[in-house]
Amino acid sequence: MSSTEVLMQLVINGDTEGIVGGVQAALEDGLEAKIVLHALVEAMDRVGEEWRVGNMFIPEVLLSAKAMQNGMALIRPQLTSSEASMRGKVVIGTVQGDLHDIGKSLVGMMIEGAGFEVIDLGVDVSATKFVEAVKTLQPDLIALSTLLTTTLSYMLDTINSLKEAGLRSEVKVIIGGAPVTQEFADAIGADGYAPDGASAVLKVRELIG
Repeated sequence: MSSTEVLMQLVINGDTEGIVGGVQAALEDGLEAKIVLHALVEAMDRVGEEWRVGNMFIPEVLLSAKAMQNGMALIRPQLTSSEASMRGKVVIGTVQGDLHDIGKSLVGMMIEGAGFEVIDLGVDVSATKFVEAVKTLQPDLIALSTLLTTTLSYMLDTINSLKEAGLRSEVKVIIGGAPVTQEFADAIGADGYAPDGASAVLKVRELIG
């Protein structure tokens, strides 16, 4: 197998330790950091597809995402600013009143694995914090997550706060989580809805390329 094929297989296998040696060896052999980046991204594309059709499960996807992150950590210092920016910037967070983290983190890792820069604001994120993040970080898209029906209204609050700040046209908004539906997304004026991480990756690509 070629160096890139080896790297891709390490990510797909979720080899969080092996990927470190694999990336180091590839770089020592003269493989450019941007080629390594493309291999890591393509591997996570395949992982997302396997998850979407039911051939991989969340624990395996998490390991693959962690392997991808470990590989990224090694090449990031060698990437130029244009390469490091990758496909776009995404801010993600669980909305105010909800402390659930696992689903949001998995979605964030899969979006990062697809080649986007991801800034995770964590959980219990207020509309004000999302607005401030849009002002300071200037993302292409923000992703709002919740697992609780009682906190759905905070998704609407966030979109309204973006409108009030004059920022709504500057950023795309997608929402997701157990109680969220496409109908709800349409009703509150979100740009998209994603029921899971693989769908989120497709939606992010659709909205910001």
